[in-house]
Amino acid sequence: MATELDNIFLIVTIVEFIIGMLGNAFIGLVNCSDGIKNLKVFSADFILTCLASSTIVQLLVMLFNSCLVEFDPYFYTTYRIRQLAGMLLYMLNDLTTWLATCLSVFYFFKIAHFPHSLFLWLRWRMNRVIALLLTLSLFLLIFECSLVYMLADITMNIIRKSNLTLYLDENKTLYDKFSTISTLLSLINLIPFSLCLTSLLFLFLSLVRHTRNLKLSSLGSRDSSTEAHRRAMKMVMSFLFLFIFHFFSSQMACWIVFVSRNNRYIKFIMLPFNVFPSCHSFILILGNSKLRQTAMRLLWHLRSHAKGPNPSPL
Repeated sequence: MATELDNIFLIVTIVEFIIGMLGNAFIGLVNCSDGIKNLKVFSADFILTCLASSTIVQLLVMLFNSCLVEFDPYFYTTYRIRQLAGMLLYMLNDLTTWLATCLSVFYFFKIAHFPHSLFLWLRWRMNRVIALLLTLSLFLLIFECSLVYMLADITMNIIRKSNLTLYLDENKTLYDKFSTISTLLSLINLIPFSLCLTSLLFLFLSLVRHTRNLKLSSLGSRDSSTEAHRRAMKMVMSFLFLFIFHFFSSQMACWIVFVSRNNRYIKFIMLPFNVFPSCHSFILILGNSKLRQTAMRLLWHLRSHAKGPNPSPL
């Protein structure tokens, strides 16, 4: 029998799913249609399309996971299902984070201006740098999957032996391994965060330098390059904010599940996981001029269609 809390959980999950699907499906459709029309795919559009596709799959898995927890918790708590669902969600979340990081690095090289030879050399080979980051993310993803598999094994062993006092020493060893692997995973997750933070800092330095040059040239402090800097900084800052929220909520959720497995409110800690894939797409739409203008035209068309034709005068 579904309780009121169960209904609230399902409603919030479905709302987050719909919001995320609308934003990411819009990004994917616009970029794919432009790529087919122009017979050319730009790097930013390619990354945005991959990011939207990955996020759509992530939202589908999250919805399936939430429904399974709600309607058949006993089936979900079996070792195989929980382990596979956890690994799949972790892989998709990690892939989405790295794609967003590559997008931040791309905006940095595309917009920032530095006369240093190293920056110019990297900027000239920007596509290779992005490809190298994606390759690095795949290697790290494989390594993290093995760690997550070990973490799931350790968790299940602790759950089986938590009620047995004869295994106190072994449980202590398992707890130590759990803490070590969790710490290692957290450190690996800080790599994309550090890259985004570095991109944001250099974008800020580039903006300060560019604004100072404009003032010295008596051209004012606002031009197309300045606006591009500010839009890119807003997008990277928004991603960093969502990433920090997502990271700390995931760490808290991991420890809460580990400490209190049978609490009926535990499933609500799954809701913050959907905030990042649901909201990030709209930040990307607002920060990208092509997506923003297409969205405005679509909203205007829907609004005009909803009003209907004007009645003809009698």
